[in-house]
Amino acid sequence: MEMTNWFDTNYLFIVPKLGPDVKFSYASHKAVDEFKEAKTLGVNTVPVIIGPVSYLLLSKPAKGVEKTFSLPSLLPKIIPVYKEVISELKVAGASWIQFDEPTLVLDLESHQLEAFTAAYADLELTLSGLNVLVETYFADLTPEAYKILTGLKGITAYGLDLVRGTQTIELVKKDFPKGRHLFAGVVDGRNIWANDLASSLSTLQAIEAVVGKDNLVVSTSCSLLHTAGDLVNETKLDDEIKSWLAFAAQKVVEVNALAKALAGHKDVAFFSSNATAQVLRKSSPRVTNEAVLKAASVSQVIALWLLL
Repeated sequence: MEMTNWFDTNYLFIVPKLGPDVKFSYASHKAVDEFKEAKTLGVNTVPVIIGPVSYLLLSKPAKGVEKTFSLPSLLPKIIPVYKEVISELKVAGASWIQFDEPTLVLDLESHQLEAFTAAYADLELTLSGLNVLVETYFADLTPEAYKILTGLKGITAYGLDLVRGTQTIELVKKDFPKGRHLFAGVVDGRNIWANDLASSLSTLQAIEAVVGKDNLVVSTSCSLLHTAGDLVNETKLDDEIKSWLAFAAQKVVEVNALAKALAGHKDVAFFSSNATAQVLRKSSPRVTNEAVLKAASVSQVIALWLLL
C-alpha cells in the first residue's frame, strides 16, 4: 500500500486499499491495551480513534476495483468493528472517546456528508453512557459540514481548529447546539511559535458568550505530535529566541493559562511577558530584514509587470 501525506503536513500514513469484498475484523487491541496501561499508572486518558467515515474517505479503491466505487458504502461492514472497540473501552472504564474526522474540512459531496450522519446514528446506542468528542482540524468547515457535525447523534462535544479555521468561528457564533461542549482549538498545534495569548483570550471570550461558560474547553488546534517536544531541551538557544517559541510542553502551559484566565484567574505576569515577546519578535532584525523586504517587493513588481 502506498504512503501519502496526512493532509498538508509532513507526516505520512499508509493508504488502505478497499473494495466491495473487503472483510473488516477487530485485529488490533492497541487502543484498549494502552488505555488500560495508563489507567494502571493512575492516568485516565481519552482514547483517540480515526473516525469511521474519515477512515473510508482517506482510503482508495483496491487494484481491479472501479475508481468510481463508493467507499462510504462500506460503512455497514466497518461499523460493527467500531462497536466492538467502543464496547471494550467502556468495559475498561473509559469515560471519554475522541473520534478524529478531519475529512469534514474537505470539499465533500452531499452523499459523503450524509455518510457521517448515517455512521453516528448507527453508533448512537453503543456510545450511550460515554462522552464523545468528534474532532476536526487543519481548515475551515463549510456551513454544510458544520451543520452535519453539530447534528450528529450521540455526540457530547465538537473539536474545531480555530487557528486555521477562522471562518468556522463565525459559524459557531451564529449557531451552536445547546448543552454541547466546544473544544476550541486556539493554540496552534502545528508550529513552534508562542501563542498570542491576548488574541486567543479575546476569541475565547467572544465564543463563550454563545457556547456558555461551562461548555467551553480551551484546546489546541490539532494534536501536538506535529511540533517539537519540549523547549527545555534546547540548551544552545539564547533567551530572546526562546521567548518567541513554544513546543508541545509549552503549548500545554499556554492552554492551561488561557483556561485559567477565562475562569477569571489570569496570570498577569505570564500574559505580560508573552505580549512583550510578541512585540519584540515582530520588530526584531533577526526576523524582519529590510533588505529582504525591499528585494521581495521589487520581485513582486517585476512579476506583476511580466503578467501584464
